[in-house]
Amino acid sequence: MQQAEASLNADTSPREAREVFRRGGLRPTCGIAKGFAQANMIALPRRYAFDFLLFAQRNPKPCPVLDVLEPGSHTPSVAANSDIRTDIPQYRVWRDGRLVETCADISDVWAEHEDLVTFLIGCSFTFEFPLMDAGIPVRHIPAGRNVPMYDTSIRCRTAGRFSSTMVVSMRGIQPDRIADAVRISGYYPSVHGAPVQIGEPERIGITDLGHPDYGDPPVLQDGDIPVFWACGVTPQAAVMASKPSFAITHAPGYMFITDVPDRRYMV
Repeated sequence: MQQAEASLNADTSPREAREVFRRGGLRPTCGIAKGFAQANMIALPRRYAFDFLLFAQRNPKPCPVLDVLEPGSHTPSVAANSDIRTDIPQYRVWRDGRLVETCADISDVWAEHEDLVTFLIGCSFTFEFPLMDAGIPVRHIPAGRNVPMYDTSIRCRTAGRFSSTMVVSMRGIQPDRIADAVRISGYYPSVHGAPVQIGEPERIGITDLGHPDYGDPPVLQDGDIPVFWACGVTPQAAVMASKPSFAITHAPGYMFITDVPDRRYMV
C-alpha cells in the first residue's frame, strides 16, 4: 500500500485516488488529481442539518457548499461510483464536540446512525494547481507536507446552535507574486476564493506561524509573505465550539477528491 500511496500524483485520476484510499492508502491529498476539485466533508444527524446549512450559507467564505447528500445517503453526486464512508484517506469521529476516533473507514460508525446528512465543502487544494501553473510555488507540495492551518480570531456568523471562529490555511508567497495569487484564487469563490489576510498573522490572532493548529509546519523561503485563505476545517471548529452529539469529518488535509473539473467552479 505504501507503493500505491507514493504513486499518487498530479496525473492520478480522481477515481484511481479514491480506490487507493478505499484500500487503506493514507496521505494528504494536496498535489493529487490535477484539474479536479477537492472537498472537505462533514456528516451530522438530520436534526442538526438545517442549522449547519444555515451556518454555511451565512459563512460562504470558509464553508462554500458543493454538495449536500440526502439523509442516510453515502453516494455523492460529484463523484461517480464513490462512497463517502471509505473514499477519504482519513476521518475524524466526534461525540459531544470531542474528537474520539481517527480512522480510515467509517462504515461501522456510520451504521449507528440512519439519518446522517453529509455536506461537501470547497477546498483550497483545488486552486493550488492553477497557482503552480502560473509559476507561483506551493511549497508544501514538493516538500511532501500537509498545508499548515490555523485557528483565528475571526468570528463566523452564528446560525442556530452552530458558532465558531474561522480556520485559515497558509501559503508563503513572494511579494511580487501576491497580486497574482489573489487574482487566481479569486476566480474560485466556491473553493474559498481570494485570501482573507496577507502578511499580518497577528491581526487575525495567529501568534506562532511555526506551530499550526492543524496540518504540518509551514515551508517558507527568504522573503515569503504569509498569505491566509479561509479553510474548510472551520466546520470542525464549529463542532468543537457547538458540541453536537455526533459528527464525522475528514481529517484536516485529507480530502474527498471529486470528478468535477476545477474550471467548473471558476467565475
